[in-house]
Amino acid sequence: MLSNPEFASRLFLFAGIYGILVLAPQYLAETGAGLALPEPIRNPEHFYGFVGLALVWQLVFILISRDVDRFRPLMLLAVLEKLAFGVPVLILYARDRVNTIVLAFGLVDLVLGVLFLAAFFSGREVTAEFRRSTDA
Repeated sequence: MLSNPEFASRLFLFAGIYGILVLAPQYLAETGAGLALPEPIRNPEHFYGFVGLALVWQLVFILISRDVDRFRPLMLLAVLEKLAFGVPVLILYARDRVNTIVLAFGLVDLVLGVLFLAAFFSGREVTAEFRRSTDA
């Protein structure tokens, strides 16, 4: 069984690598060489801004994976990053504005967000317990 820090480390490393693999090809989407989009991108600055910022977050996830105790406060921001995509996708899907493929990616983000939250809270208990044992 994985220890809490090891679970968090592997989770954030997986999330970062997965995100890079999913997001990086989208840089080719505007020209049609990448994703099959239903219509042309009207505001490329928004599109590239979204993809670029999302890629930066994947690097933050990898950073967190390197030292989960030190970067624990960033885990809560990572949860918000996942909610920022997952929740709007659910709403857009309910209004028939995105397809099931987009819904699937939104659901993956929501699952990762829940796991990030679990990693944050499980690690706090371990850290607090460790501090109490060293104070005695």
